[in-house]
Amino acid sequence: MGAAASVSRRLAHAAPYSYRADPAVPAFPDDKAIIVFDGVCVLCTASARFVIKRDRVRAFRFATAQSPLGQALYRHYGLDPDAFETNLVLSGGRAFGKLDSVAATGLHLGGVWRLLALLRVIPRPIGDWLYDQVARNRYALFGRNDRCMIPPPDWRNRFIDL
Repeated sequence: MGAAASVSRRLAHAAPYSYRADPAVPAFPDDKAIIVFDGVCVLCTASARFVIKRDRVRAFRFATAQSPLGQALYRHYGLDPDAFETNLVLSGGRAFGKLDSVAATGLHLGGVWRLLALLRVIPRPIGDWLYDQVARNRYALFGRNDRCMIPPPDWRNRFIDL
């Protein structure tokens, strides 16, 4: 549980908009929340599709973890740019990972999905451990695509760094 806690702690303590001062992170529009996800993971791409279909107010933009922006953000936050141990949600200049990313997504989707914020009542070490169990086994449980998700034309403007 120690490594999981350190990722969440590191993300929680990063200064807002710290990526703007990092020359290794390409400039990108950050006026909306951004979900960075593993683009070859079947579970992760299904989750991104789930959010896109329910995001009626277009509160989110998306980037794959394999994209130059995704890679730069993972490095910026001290995450392994090859392991994709967590989805990232950037909102208001802050980065959320692991179960906090799920809670942040629910808050932005609104409606009944706001209930996902209740995940925050789970003690962080336990929640992150549970998240890690799914993350470590996601390819075995749900599969892996040969290449990154290619969004349909009507979704492409929601993606950064295609």
